[in-house]
Amino acid sequence: MAGYVGIQAQISRNNRMSVFYLIAFPALVLGCVYAFLYFMSGDEYRGPDVDQVNNAFIGVAPVVGGIVLVWFLIAFTFHSKIIDASTGAHTLERKTNMRVYNLVENLCMTEGMTMPKVHIIEDPALNAFASGLSEKSYTVTLTRGIIDKLNDQELEGVIAHELMHIRNRDVRLLVITIIFVGIFSFAVQILFRNMLYGSRSSKKDNKGMIVALIIAAVAYFLALLFRFGLSRKREYMADAGAAEMTRNPQALASALRKVSGNYEVRAVKSDDVKEMFIHNHPDKSSGFMGGLEGLFATHPPIEKRIQVLEQF
Repeated sequence: MAGYVGIQAQISRNNRMSVFYLIAFPALVLGCVYAFLYFMSGDEYRGPDVDQVNNAFIGVAPVVGGIVLVWFLIAFTFHSKIIDASTGAHTLERKTNMRVYNLVENLCMTEGMTMPKVHIIEDPALNAFASGLSEKSYTVTLTRGIIDKLNDQELEGVIAHELMHIRNRDVRLLVITIIFVGIFSFAVQILFRNMLYGSRSSKKDNKGMIVALIIAAVAYFLALLFRFGLSRKREYMADAGAAEMTRNPQALASALRKVSGNYEVRAVKSDDVKEMFIHNHPDKSSGFMGGLEGLFATHPPIEKRIQVLEQF
């Protein structure tokens, strides 16, 4: 793991990355549109007409950009409600859960942070995640299992990890990437289903469907790799920040050991939400399939995270 670079440095870097994604993902969408127009231009006797492609792109780009912008704004605005609906999370009542609230409040007071909302998922699995886009919506969500099975020091480590995601503004960065990757995912699914179940069409229409599917699939693949690599890096940073915040890296390491044995929250079906959990990693495999799992894993192997914490 790279050296821990400090909270302010991480916040500044994440802010820059957020701006980069807000520019890069729409640019990738428009790039896909241009590639589609290019490969569909011309015929078997003559190659693509670049001027024709450019003119067509200038006409369609504002429409595509507007659709992407509306999609993003809707998802961005209702993100918290979508998460709560997909997880079944609800507010953790202070009067009946003073232990949890005291841990969260003490950490926030120590760091000078505004206390986030605290939610709970009524599930015996051990997991947690942070969400939200601003101080009004920042939330730490814990499962019933992680509250019941961890001691105070271990639970404090988990909460500190999630608070670091909030303080470093990882949650905002992750939301942006999830939304834009979702656009490519939706496009691939629609195009693939049209190919499977759509009515018979002309040769040119079939070619257009295949070209569009290939372009969308490649863009989706690249976006996934980038998002997963980013997510794994943020987990290491949050672990290091939590160890620094609590001055007890061994407690977080112990918590991760317990989490690794029972982390699957069965009520949550959304892969995007699972990516936000403190642990979400496929079971071990060897050989080629194991390499693919590592490539597409949203989190680094928990054994490596524990090893780093034990050497902190």
